[in-house]
Amino acid sequence: MEEPQWNFSHTEFFLIGFSSLGEHRRYLFLPFCVMFIFSTVCNTSLLYVIIRQRSLHAPMYVLIGSIACVDIVAPLLVAPRMLFSFLSDRNEISRAGCLLQMFLVHFTGSFQSTILLGMAVDRYFAIILPLRYNDVVNSENILRFTFVYVLRNTIIVSSMVILVGRLTFCASNVLYHCFCEHQLVVNLACGDTTKNYIAGFVNFCIPTVDFLGLAYSYVAIFVVIFRSAAGESRQKAIHTCGTHLIVIFITYFSSMTAFLAYRVKHAIPADYRVLISCMYFLVPGCCNPVIYGIRTKEIREQLIKLFHCTKIAPQYAKTVPL
Repeated sequence: MEEPQWNFSHTEFFLIGFSSLGEHRRYLFLPFCVMFIFSTVCNTSLLYVIIRQRSLHAPMYVLIGSIACVDIVAPLLVAPRMLFSFLSDRNEISRAGCLLQMFLVHFTGSFQSTILLGMAVDRYFAIILPLRYNDVVNSENILRFTFVYVLRNTIIVSSMVILVGRLTFCASNVLYHCFCEHQLVVNLACGDTTKNYIAGFVNFCIPTVDFLGLAYSYVAIFVVIFRSAAGESRQKAIHTCGTHLIVIFITYFSSMTAFLAYRVKHAIPADYRVLISCMYFLVPGCCNPVIYGIRTKEIREQLIKLFHCTKIAPQYAKTVPL
């Protein structure tokens, strides 16, 4: 029996997430917009403080700044177009635009787990092998680490998206979502999609492998911490690692919940699945800068100075004679 010949393929998709709400869909603009603005402002302030303050140019703070960059970029890939859709009810996106968004969304997610792994490695050598810290955690090794992992993520995510670009979409071009997620787009394709599901699984392995490295590092760290004598250095190590673990928990919990929501679709209503996926891009960006701002003394002090100066600057300007 000959395979069917697909001689037609849609050139655009329609992202209709939350359309079941009807006219009430536009009211989603306000809460999502508030979260987007809050995330952008907080992470931009955190990044500005780290760049501006020379004492925060140590590897640990550079990695925190990298997390802030991801938390700025990730919502930008999804939120502006989603907010515009809520207000205008225009849901179409070109096929090329969908593929580009898919690449950026998945690449950003994979890069986020890589940064968290880098933070774990930094703490591992700082606490377990402090005498070798400066030999291992230096500019040259950081560049090597970054190059290898960025290359890994780029190859895997690019391969996944290229395979999607070769598919034919002849049945439907309607996605009940607010952005182009790999699994949903592949489900619309005609023909054999086995390679696409394998590529999606390999892409899922990126944060999984990184998580195994994270788990090993922090288990080893806490074994050493609790075997050491109680003191100020021990409490500081527990506090620092506890801060990182809170951020790791929020990030991985958000991503795993979003991933599993579309694998048990019959148990979760469609709007809840879309909401969970959107929260994956917004919740970490809202929480991470607050966590680092509250729990990291050096960053907290600089943020207080930043907002204090911003607050008194206009008052000072009025008292200065021209």
